[in-house]
Amino acid sequence: MPEPLTLDVTVAARGVRIALDAAPGEIVALVGPNGAGKSTAIQLVAGALRPDEGSVTIGGAGVADARVFVPANRRRIGYLEQRALLFPHLSVLDNVAYGPRARGVPRAEALARAASELDAVGLAGFGSRRPHSLSGGQAQRVAIARALAFDPDVVLLDEPFAALDAATTPGLRRLLRDRLQGLTTLLVTHDPLDVLVLADRVVALEAGQVAATGRVDEVFQRPPSAFLADFVGLNLLRGTLDPGGAVRLEDGPLVAGMSESPLALGPARAVFPPDAVSLFRTPPHGSPRNELPAIVAAVEDRGLVQRVSLLVAGQRIHADVTSAALSELVLAEGDVVVAVVKATQVTLYPAAADDRRAAGEDRPVVGPFKTE
Repeated sequence: MPEPLTLDVTVAARGVRIALDAAPGEIVALVGPNGAGKSTAIQLVAGALRPDEGSVTIGGAGVADARVFVPANRRRIGYLEQRALLFPHLSVLDNVAYGPRARGVPRAEALARAASELDAVGLAGFGSRRPHSLSGGQAQRVAIARALAFDPDVVLLDEPFAALDAATTPGLRRLLRDRLQGLTTLLVTHDPLDVLVLADRVVALEAGQVAATGRVDEVFQRPPSAFLADFVGLNLLRGTLDPGGAVRLEDGPLVAGMSESPLALGPARAVFPPDAVSLFRTPPHGSPRNELPAIVAAVEDRGLVQRVSLLVAGQRIHADVTSAALSELVLAEGDVVVAVVKATQVTLYPAAADDRRAAGEDRPVVGPFKTE
């Protein structure tokens, strides 16, 4: 059975070279820094952009390649973005019925389907209202109903909650989670909670290419890249596991920690939260502690905490400290400090999901291991 969605494309002007797919009914979250290629991927699937090379297939049928380009209005795509973008001159019911009507469904049948979709999003009885009378959350519910009313092959979600207030968003997340069951979906978001609640798999884009991918639980527990570690609110340091069971960074510092399973000697990662990092001007020499020489890269006021960005062996991590602690340190960009992390707060992981052991390489394993 062909995958419902595949992209293997190049867009030279944007520096994008993306290869990804989605399985039947799978919700794939696209994450990455600004300019990474997320919007380009959405536009390629929606039909707003044609690739220079490669192809886009939906439901096993090519919709864009060197010879074929199926326009947006002929693709069965449900599209939901930040703004509801409802037709202001149509009623709520006619907005939702627009998709089926545009695809040749008889008016009575389209209106019946639209009424059913409005009921499914909790807006039964709103059909006669006009978009200007709706709240932001209600308008987005109508947009969800409209996107699903014609049984799309693929659903595109482009920051669907970015324009909504914090009180409205949780209910809409739950609604979308229920309504998207069985629908192949591509979700673009900057919010890790969207990923946790909605997605099955994460694809991280960086510099126009797929940098990492994995199941949501795996990525959140074992982020495979520095961007994903930061995205989920963790620090990640890459190095090499040494015989003593610590990760040695490139220029010599060691990071001790606990592993959830035996690790092979070789490339490894140390993962820990920003609030586990304490900062000192001189080493406190406690045990068991990791004392890492660091350079202050930036300081950001986050209200209850101050986030200090640090460079450790050329890799960026963050420390969340109180305003009082920051005032005592009197930090400025370029200052040299000691970042201290208890070994019990560091988790060690292999660099690439135990690829070496899967390939049959015989390497010794070391601990210590977490037992809880």
